[in-house]
Amino acid sequence: MEIGIDSFAATPPASDRAMAIGELIDRIVLSDQEGLDYFGLGEHHRAEFLDSAAHMILAAAAAKTTRIRLGSAVTVISAADPVRVFQNYATLDLISNGRAEIVAGRGSFTEAFPLFGYRLGDYDPLFREKLELLLRIRDEETITWSGRFRAPLEEQAVYPRPVQKKLPVWLGVGGTPASFVRAGTLGLPLMVAVIGGETHRFRPLIDAYRAAGAEAGHAPETLKVGLHSLGYVAKTTELAHETYFPGYQEMFTKIGEERGFGPVTMHSYMAQTGKTGALVVGNLEKVAAKIRRHAEALGGIDRFTFQMDAGIGHEDLCRAIELIGREVKPRVG
Repeated sequence: MEIGIDSFAATPPASDRAMAIGELIDRIVLSDQEGLDYFGLGEHHRAEFLDSAAHMILAAAAAKTTRIRLGSAVTVISAADPVRVFQNYATLDLISNGRAEIVAGRGSFTEAFPLFGYRLGDYDPLFREKLELLLRIRDEETITWSGRFRAPLEEQAVYPRPVQKKLPVWLGVGGTPASFVRAGTLGLPLMVAVIGGETHRFRPLIDAYRAAGAEAGHAPETLKVGLHSLGYVAKTTELAHETYFPGYQEMFTKIGEERGFGPVTMHSYMAQTGKTGALVVGNLEKVAAKIRRHAEALGGIDRFTFQMDAGIGHEDLCRAIELIGREVKPRVG
């Protein structure tokens, strides 16, 4: 199983933003040095995050790393031009000598739609059309294409081409059944974001993904499943909770206020850190055991990524990365 980190480049309170970006790049370099397999950056267009141009940060990290795969978590394809997305990540692939990936998704916020001139009412057709175009560009150097939301392309070549013959494109999904089936039908690897509830409840959706892939004739080994979870690891479980909970509470209470949910309490948080809960927080053994349980419950997974940077300082994040690389990854196998 591959183990990696996903970051939303959260802006620390009262921080120097340039310093925060520099520290993020340092953490990517450290992840490479500690043997982690993947580092992904999200895409948001809000004051509390610095990842609106994730490919730029990844390119800076690519020049300082040698083996870790670098990609998105996720690229909000609905509000982007697929031509530019492909060019950005093909260039990242060249800089990294074949280590770039795209996780295409809808994103968990909607601010990108008005920012780039799209209607939220076109949420589904935008995603379907732009994903189709991105895959066409990836698979064909010169294409002819037309759709509703972008000017047509007539025998248009798209450059540069990446080092990898087929730039990996994963489909990032939440809990919409149609998205799982779409990924299977297209034969795309699947990155499942489970940020709450009980992870094992996603098994029927992953089964539907695998069934759709098999029905479409895709080989089982191409139908990879990744799991993106909120989590944090420390030497002791008590220290992990002490370090992780304040930032988690602040972030998700704020999101809850925007979406009409109640505030996060210690009781609700601890319920999520139990054996079947979505949060992967604790000491080395507890975290490794929970990843293994999640993998078994979902019928096997190929990649697990921690999202852990909300409200946590750079030094604590670095210590967690070291523990994940040196202690958790070997325990997961």
